Amino acid sequence: MAAPEPDPGRAPGTGSTPRTTAETGNTPGSAPDPDPAPEPLTVPSMSAGPDFVLRPWEMSDLPLVREASLDPYIPLITTIPAPYSEAAAEAFVRRQWERAATGAGYPFAIVRSRDRRPVGAIGLWLRELPEGRASLGYWLTDLARGQGVARAALRTVTGWALRDLGVPRLQLYIEPWNTASARIAEDIGFRREGLLRGWQQVGDERRDMAVYALLNNDGPVDGQAVAAH
Repeated sequence: MAAPEPDPGRAPGTGSTPRTTAETGNTPGSAPDPDPAPEPLTVPSMSAGPDFVLRPWEMSDLPLVREASLDPYIPLITTIPAPYSEAAAEAFVRRQWERAATGAGYPFAIVRSRDRRPVGAIGLWLRELPEGRASLGYWLTDLARGQGVARAALRTVTGWALRDLGVPRLQLYIEPWNTASARIAEDIGFRREGLLRGWQQVGDERRDMAVYALLNNDGPVDGQAVAAH
């Protein structure tokens, strides 16, 4: 699993770099120009190969939230409620809707095609898009692991973000022990760029994260050019 984007109030984030007067256009002592309100986003449905579909979250996904709440790791890196309650699960789904409505990103449920069963989640988070970068995160329930689900979902969202949305740079944050996720990222084209010490709160401790990145002009994803030249 690649660490998802932390929700405000769940895990500390990084502050933005202060901008100079020349960058903002404000003179000393004047009120800063308000940032424009982000546009609401429409989360699309799309195929992730022959076996999986990515779609917006639905209230019918509460069994997936319940299953994820029993995992020893997923609640530590997401806002999946643990212990589970139906009210908390409904609030989790509403938060996914709110992320799209406020322009924070695109949250997808990963659904198995043959029986329409949701098996995980993946998100494209746009908090740093004004600086030309976005981040990805995903998780899978235990029964879905080792079946190519993560690779199919990550490849699909990566290609869509680079080709269709034109995101200049995509980033993944992966704990150093998670060799399976690292291998998937590298197979798709992400390159490990370094280790961020104490980068993210996971449970009761701060953990190191390896950062992987893929640029829009790095080359093909799944045999297709990521940008028109």
